[in-house]
Amino acid sequence: MIGPDPLIFALAVAADLVVGDPRWLPHPVVYIGRLISWLETVLRRMIRHERAVGVLLLLLTVFITVFLTWLLLYACWTLSSLMGFVMAVFLSATCLAARSLHAESAVVAQALDAGDITVARQRLSWIVGRDTDNLDESEVWRALIETVAENTSDGVITPMFWLTIGGPVAGMAFKAVSTLDSMVGYKNERYLHVGRASARMDDLLNFIPARLTGLLLIICAPLCGCSLSGGWRIFRRDRRNHPSPNSAHPESAAAGALGIRLGGTSTYGGKVSSKQFIGDPLNPIDGRAYRGMIRLMYTSALLMALICTALAVGMKGLLCQ
Repeated sequence: MIGPDPLIFALAVAADLVVGDPRWLPHPVVYIGRLISWLETVLRRMIRHERAVGVLLLLLTVFITVFLTWLLLYACWTLSSLMGFVMAVFLSATCLAARSLHAESAVVAQALDAGDITVARQRLSWIVGRDTDNLDESEVWRALIETVAENTSDGVITPMFWLTIGGPVAGMAFKAVSTLDSMVGYKNERYLHVGRASARMDDLLNFIPARLTGLLLIICAPLCGCSLSGGWRIFRRDRRNHPSPNSAHPESAAAGALGIRLGGTSTYGGKVSSKQFIGDPLNPIDGRAYRGMIRLMYTSALLMALICTALAVGMKGLLCQ
């Protein structure tokens, strides 16, 4: 029920790739987000030391998420093995975001292809943290490719990594930390101290998968009509060109494979942030580059799924001995 199961994992990946996250279906992340908001309010009222609030917020959110996930799975398996199996597949699938990442980014791409920069900026603001109101077309494409590259790690490869290690419980634990980071992991006045623990834990959980994502993107480059040598060269050169310890690994591999340059100036909450460049401007940043990034994302996801399924088979065999 808790450990890795190759069939549950494979069906979860298939469900994410085929169905994604239908809006009518309840998503655990929504409830994790509500839990975080409630805990933050309660803890801020009880404790004045903001770093202590942040540590407790992290610990309580992860503990409650893990406990409720385990309890739900236990109850379902007790009632019916089929019900438990279906619930395990469902929870595992909600940890993955390949289909939804494509769908949400494609709306922005379609608006750009139609020449509607206003709609493109608006829809981009739904999936990135930077200010989008004044971005020109190439900057919108750049932001779109950067977020797909980064979320290939955060929303696809990393969840697969933790699902393989600990099944749905580990996968939901990661989603709890990821949701915390997206809600409180900001370096602004409100969350500078409260969000520190969550941001550091998110960095830790993504540390190995981010580097693995970079390597997967490079390996898959020739299958997507991209450059393996370019991906490897830029990955080696620029994988540390980012304030985050993890983000530049997938971004550098993607930039090198696509022959484009990412990074540079962005604005967050009205404040200009100048980041180091990643990659070389060999090709334009446009719809062709975006579609190449989508192919890289899907191909890397499928390769990771094959690796993880094989590992889950081996781990299950060892546990059954």
